[in-house]
Amino acid sequence: MEFFRIRKDIPFMKHALVFNAISFLTFALAVFFLFSRGLHLSVEFTGGTVMEVAYQQTADIGKVRDTVAQLGYADVTVQNFGTSRDVMIRLPVQKGVTSAQQSEQVLAALKVADAGVTLRRTEFVGPQVGEELVHGGLMALGMVVLGIVIYLAFRFEWKFGVAAIIANLHDVVIILGFFAFFQWEFSLSVLAGVLAVLGYSVNESVVIFDRIREAFRKYRKMTTHEVIDHAITSTMSRTIITHASTEAMVLSMFFFGGPSLHYFALALTIGILFGIYSSVFVAAAIAMWLGVKREDLVKTTNKQDTDPNDPNAGATV
Repeated sequence: MEFFRIRKDIPFMKHALVFNAISFLTFALAVFFLFSRGLHLSVEFTGGTVMEVAYQQTADIGKVRDTVAQLGYADVTVQNFGTSRDVMIRLPVQKGVTSAQQSEQVLAALKVADAGVTLRRTEFVGPQVGEELVHGGLMALGMVVLGIVIYLAFRFEWKFGVAAIIANLHDVVIILGFFAFFQWEFSLSVLAGVLAVLGYSVNESVVIFDRIREAFRKYRKMTTHEVIDHAITSTMSRTIITHASTEAMVLSMFFFGGPSLHYFALALTIGILFGIYSSVFVAAAIAMWLGVKREDLVKTTNKQDTDPNDPNAGATV
């Protein structure tokens, strides 16, 4: 399905150097903020107190969050678990305050707002758990990166694999740079969003790479940059439909999903926007500069074995 069709190819690769200079500058700033400010890690990574409380009726999550925030906890996770009457609260570590004192303070404030609340469980999650989560997250990211490179190398050519992974890591680092600059809380849900962006971005790259391969087979007289321009232009309508519909869903989570989905949706929004940019202006341009050519994707065969009346004779995919 297409909303529109562009008749004349847009010369994207003519401005590839400018676009990639912008990408490099944005990437460098993201790395700078990651090293200078660092990520504001959530309780899952740094350790803290986990409380489980039960209400006699459906818990008002917003009210619980406001009550805890009034105690000075700016970064606190409040969410339902099990039933709508059960609430889990994750509190960050405070200097000079024990886990037991934290839970007593919070429970007292909750009882003032609702006398029917009872404490089910409280425990301290140590930083060792956080280190294991960080290690597991990095391992997951590494496996995703390796899988993408192997997949694209087998499906297309190694140059496309290298180009796609550079573009996708570009998206990931920029997302992390935003979180470091604004000091937004980086939680496990945000990590899940970052991994989702990797898969989403590589899908866009695969669509463009597939069109490049088709164009190499169909248009013999086109140069490499003309083939890439044609491939990107021919996917513009599909790109707008796909990304607009996805972003509409993500924005609904951002505005109506509550605090639990706020940063997850924010990570996806940044990733989707930069994913479009990187797939078009980073991945395709890097593949061009790596020297991708018709012979890399279209295998020539012996002319004696082909039909001379076939316009595509001598080329196979």
